[in-house]
Amino acid sequence: MVAAKITVTGISGRYATALFDLAHEQDSLDAIAGDLEALAGMLNDSADLLRLVRSPVLSRSEQGQAMAAVLDKAEMKQMTKNFIALVSQNRRLFALKDMIRDFGLLLSSHRGEISGEVISAHPLSDGQVYSIRARLAKAMSQEVSLTASVDQSLLGGLIVKVGSRMVDSSLKTKLQNIRFSMKGVG
Repeated sequence: MVAAKITVTGISGRYATALFDLAHEQDSLDAIAGDLEALAGMLNDSADLLRLVRSPVLSRSEQGQAMAAVLDKAEMKQMTKNFIALVSQNRRLFALKDMIRDFGLLLSSHRGEISGEVISAHPLSDGQVYSIRARLAKAMSQEVSLTASVDQSLLGGLIVKVGSRMVDSSLKTKLQNIRFSMKGVG
């Protein structure tokens, strides 16, 4: 099975495509992907950083200087720094998470992988993510690029999304289904 070429759209898609093309041209896709993955982790872990990129109150230069300091501290590649500076200058930091997601989609498509997401109530270990990735790859007969995230409202279980397919085995959904079925009784 061959992965279909994907197209990303909107603001995030345009920026992600531009960065992807530049990184591909300079043979640094893996390095930039690593930087963006680390940046996505920082955005997920830091409410302050998320407020910084979403704040309409801060000026372009304030956002740019703050992001430059964060990227310097994280020892990001110069191409990543330049990209974030451009995004900041154009007042598009609010779409940064979507740009990172779209870059990942483009990279997965380029590698012939399909993208998937696993959402759990608690952080998964690297071994658990590897096991899920291996089972999905076997079921899909194709390599799977998997991102893991945490949603504590699930209470337990997993939600796995691959392409247009989704399997929801979360405790939250099971409880909702029981609640709905109980309303029908009586």
